Amino acid sequence: MTAPPAAEAVKAQDGPLNLGAKVGVDDDTTPGLLASVQALSYTQPVKNIEAPTDSQGGDIWAAADVKVCNAGTADFSVSQFPWHLTYADGTNIEVTGSSGGDMPKPEFPMDRTVNPGNCARGKIAYPVPSSKRPEHLVYEPEGTEPIEWAIPKA
Repeated sequence: MTAPPAAEAVKAQDGPLNLGAKVGVDDDTTPGLLASVQALSYTQPVKNIEAPTDSQGGDIWAAADVKVCNAGTADFSVSQFPWHLTYADGTNIEVTGSSGGDMPKPEFPMDRTVNPGNCARGKIAYPVPSSKRPEHLVYEPEGTEPIEWAIPKA
């Protein structure tokens, strides 16, 4: 999915979006594919959750609350994997694929079809270092331009 010209202009003019801002995205190669994408909030640290394992990285969990709605006429699938965090030093933190257990609820789906008129919303957990905070939450489905939301300082 690529952002229509209006959404691209907002990003280019204003830099990263504020949390809560909604962006329209479409795909010129798939008729009827139109969505809105929104990053609603970011929490660091997430309380009442076991620390990430060494293999996951980070020493605490953070969570982003995100929403993707189908405003078109074609079904599409959503996943946590297009979402990642970026830091001032160039570090990127991807989702681990961990779900269930004590992960923040409700969880954003890992692989779900969104029918026209419906939305998928939930939290995505990231194993992050407690010593620093990310600058951006980025939505970047394969083959598209990234959409960035600024993460406020703690």
